[in-house]
Amino acid sequence: MDELLGRRVPWSAEAEQGVLGSCLIDPACLPDVMNAVRASDFYLDQNREIFETIFGMFTYAMPVDPITVLDQMKIRGVFHEDSSQQYIRELMRVTPTAANVLKYAAIVRDQALLRNVIAVCDETREVAASGMGEAGEVLDLCEKKIYALRQDRVVGGLVPVGQVVQSVYNNISDLAASGLPIPGIPTGFRDVDRRIMGMNKGDLILVAARPGMGKTSIGLNIALNAAKSTGKTVAIFSLEMSREQLVTRFLSSEGMIPLGNLLTGQLSGEEWRSVGHACNVLGTTKIYLNDNPTLTVAEMNAQCRRLKDLGLVMIDYLQLMQASGSEHSWSNESRTQVVSDISRMMKIMAKELNVPVLCLSQLSRANEQRQNKRPMLSDLRESGSIEQDADIVMGLYREGYYSDECENPNQTEIIVLKNRHGETGTDFLAWVGEYTSFRDLDTRHAEG
Repeated sequence: MDELLGRRVPWSAEAEQGVLGSCLIDPACLPDVMNAVRASDFYLDQNREIFETIFGMFTYAMPVDPITVLDQMKIRGVFHEDSSQQYIRELMRVTPTAANVLKYAAIVRDQALLRNVIAVCDETREVAASGMGEAGEVLDLCEKKIYALRQDRVVGGLVPVGQVVQSVYNNISDLAASGLPIPGIPTGFRDVDRRIMGMNKGDLILVAARPGMGKTSIGLNIALNAAKSTGKTVAIFSLEMSREQLVTRFLSSEGMIPLGNLLTGQLSGEEWRSVGHACNVLGTTKIYLNDNPTLTVAEMNAQCRRLKDLGLVMIDYLQLMQASGSEHSWSNESRTQVVSDISRMMKIMAKELNVPVLCLSQLSRANEQRQNKRPMLSDLRESGSIEQDADIVMGLYREGYYSDECENPNQTEIIVLKNRHGETGTDFLAWVGEYTSFRDLDTRHAEG
């Protein structure tokens, strides 16, 4: 179509032939080539078919040479009697050496990216010209697709399972080589990490509790632990507390300084030193804060796309969020439906950004009516589809919240109510109220 319109299509015949010829001349370069280029990066159909054949043979550890490739092309039904054999010979003839194969692959990838940019711009132009959406929606569509290109991903479309298998295999190999006990970003709480396997890419993780139980505190603890342990960027959206309040909480938790002392400025010499140390620690993290209470999921998504090396998004809290930029009339649309839409959009955001999204949520009063007040999935306030969208749901329960006379008023149960990565169950944390912080609690005591 572009050629019919007189537009030059970005592609390099020499580079595409150089990649294929190198694979045929020296199969030892195949592992590097398979990591550097994909079949969809080839512009010419014939080149794409040959690469897909070689890719499949490499995946199943089959020997790769001109004869075996031609035979496999016949099996796959992409062999052309008049031209395939001659073209394979031509590929080997025009390739001077396989030593420069990664240079050829880089050119192929670069030209493919330029074609994809043109496609995104054309699609956005058509949508904008059609008048089928508001300007903000068209802008969001364009931004999503450009972000996907930056992340080396494609929005939508069918992907061959062989390509996914190779990606999963490479991921497993990387995990095995890393020696890390869990695949995801750690929460900083030992037993919780073991149960949920850390916070994994694309996961929507919900932490739910009654007001005053400590859901903001545990969210901030997890965010700070993630930023310190991974060095990645963490984005925090607080719809309830100001940036200054959040940082004060961070300083209290990190410096182990009573929150009341920080709020009044009545600090001892040792506490001032702790404040200085905590400020240095926070200053080295890549935590970004936004305390705009009117933010929508789309706006959060757009801001997160601009952050480099994003590792985690935290939102405090679900029921305060708006579904869209315009005011919703809840008489026409139930609040349950609005919250359901928000939870679905957050799950889409987690998948698109390819990072875990940690969202805090409020529990309804339903558990207050029961003798056993431990949270259940059905207690999620205005639950709608929250429990089906979330990959992991955790509830906080502290007996001391309801009774000062209990044996361990600071012992907190973190109850995993839903877990797509393993089993549900209960782990224990210690609530340190004066530092607004949670700590691991060792419940295994040795006798004597």
